[in-house]
This record gives sequence, C-alpha cells and structure tokens, in this order.
Amino acid sequence: MNTLTRENRDGDRAQAEQFVAPPASVIEAGDGYKLEIEMPGVNKEGLEVSVENNELRIVGRRSLPEINGTLVHRESRSENFRRVFELDPSIDTSKISAHIEQGILTLRLPKAEQVKPRKITVS
Repeated sequence: MNTLTRENRDGDRAQAEQFVAPPASVIEAGDGYKLEIEMPGVNKEGLEVSVENNELRIVGRRSLPEINGTLVHRESRSENFRRVFELDPSIDTSKISAHIEQGILTLRLPKAEQVKPRKITVS
C-alpha cells in the first residue's frame, strides 16, 4: 500500500500524519475528464482540493467513530488520503468542480475551449 508520511510541527511537538493513496479512475468525455477517487469515511469538511502549478492536490481526512466499550477487533485504519495529479495543459483549471457523495469524490475537469474539437463550416 502506498503510504506517505508528512511531519506536522505543532509548537515543540512533532506529529507524523499518515496518508495512503486512494484508488482513482479517470474517464475521458468529449468535453473533459471525470476523476473519481474512493475516500471512505471522508466528508466535505475533511476535504482539501487545490490546483497550483498544474498540480491537482487532494487531501481527505477522516476520523474513526468513537468506541464506547472494549475494542475487540478493527480492520479499518485511521490513515488519511492524499493524491497529487499532474494536469494536462489542455484542462481549464478555473472551471474544475468537485462533489463528494458516499465516500466517492468526483471531480469534473473540463477541457479549455481552444482544445475542444470544433466543426469548421466551409463557405
């Protein structure tokens, strides 16, 4: 499993934040791309999506539910998610949109107008 560690400095104390790379799918449509990323347990408040220098950076943080009683067994992990994608210059980064539902983050990455196919009329 791809695990990344980032150091967080909080005063004098250093904490290690664990990240895993979530599975992703990219689908090309005529006018752009759809990127779907699986992030179980992540909600809108736990997401950070940004674009800088043609890099799409996605971080999803989740917390495991509080346990009232004695934990006997747990297979889910408390790691957070992180993916970085290099964007093709043909993508219009100002029009990227994102939506999360049931742990699936869906991003729409539209192509810029100048690279979309167009029909040329002959006179």
